[in-house]
This record gives sequence, structure tokens and C-alpha cells, in this order.
Amino acid sequence: MFLGHFAVGFVGKRVAPRVPFPALLFAPILLDGLWPIFLLLGLERVRIDPGNTAFTPLDFQRYPWSHSLLMTLIWAALVGLTYRTLTRDGRGAWWLAAAVTSHWVLDWVTHRPDLPLWPGGPLVGLGLWRSVAATIVIELAMFFASVWIFLRTTRPRGWMGRLSLASLVAVLFLLYLMNLKPLPAGATARGIAWTGLLGWLFIPWAWWVERTRRTVRR
Repeated sequence: MFLGHFAVGFVGKRVAPRVPFPALLFAPILLDGLWPIFLLLGLERVRIDPGNTAFTPLDFQRYPWSHSLLMTLIWAALVGLTYRTLTRDGRGAWWLAAAVTSHWVLDWVTHRPDLPLWPGGPLVGLGLWRSVAATIVIELAMFFASVWIFLRTTRPRGWMGRLSLASLVAVLFLLYLMNLKPLPAGATARGIAWTGLLGWLFIPWAWWVERTRRTVRR
């Protein structure tokens, strides 16, 4: 899942309005931010396997440190405790921990059984990716519903506030459409890892959104 994780970040502004938007967006995509780092370090492994599922050609052979349930809970606890220590915002800390955990839950729904419960443990997954149509409908519904909620929760500070959010939504949507296409010839697992690191750029982009929009108290 891609847009579904970002949807959790957008919804977070309604649930925990005191939390800065970069943190809200960072939490649900954290595991996918760690994954390419562990790939490049050789700690995890992916293989390009066209037909692995109907939706993606990637065979996630080993990713216990970024995507096992146990490690997800550990990463979630670290994020929540760090935020709580820095801000004393208990509600925000709980939401950020839940947002990190939501990544594993959404992946459990979409992936075939390749998600470990713990490093070396049983593999699970409900396999929504076996249906391209169902995956697209559910993920787009989540994403656009979350953007609508974000629009009702924040207001632009002039045209920059409209531009910052509109450009973020447009880029995420275009990247999703690009991911529906087959991988280009010559694609490698290492190249996928380097491309995955670009996801960290969404954090400063979220900072731009935060700076140019204000939260509406309801």
C-alpha cells in the first residue's frame, strides 16, 4: 500500500491537531523509509518477480527489521516515547505510535503472506494485492477521503497554502499511477532501494504544508 499510508497522515491532523504535520506524515510511512536503508545495508532482501501478485512484481523475500509486527511495535514505541519526551503531548504521542503501527496493519491487508510476525517468525498477509481493481478502489477511497478531512481541518494562509497542499496531493497521486505501470527494463533491487529513499523528501514537503496552512479548531 502507498496512498493508504499517507491517508493516515492526513487524517492525523483531525485526530491530533497539536502534532506538526511532518510528524503526522512521517509516522505512517516510517517503515517504508527504513526499508530501503536496510536493503542497501544488506539486512533485508527483495526480488523483482513479475506476477508475484497481480498488483506488484516485488517479492519481499526478507524484511524482518522494517516490517515484522514485533519490530513495528518497537519502532512505534520509540516514535511515541520520543515525541512524548520532547513535547509532553500524550495524546499526540499515542496517535503517532498508532500511526506507525497502522502501516503494518494496512500491509497485512494488502500483502500476500510475506509479513513476519517477528524476525524469523510465521509469515502472514491477507492478499488484497491479488486484485488490482479492489486495491485501487480501496486505496483511492482512503486517500481522497483523508484529503477531504484535511481540507476541513486546515485552512490555507494565502495562495502558498493552496499550492503546498495541492502539489503534494498531485505528486502522490501521480506517483501512485506510475506505480501501476510495469517496472522498466533493467530495474534492479538496488535501484528500487535508492528510489525508495526519495520518500524521505515528503517530510520537508509536509513542513511546507504546515507552514502555509493553519489548523481550524472544531
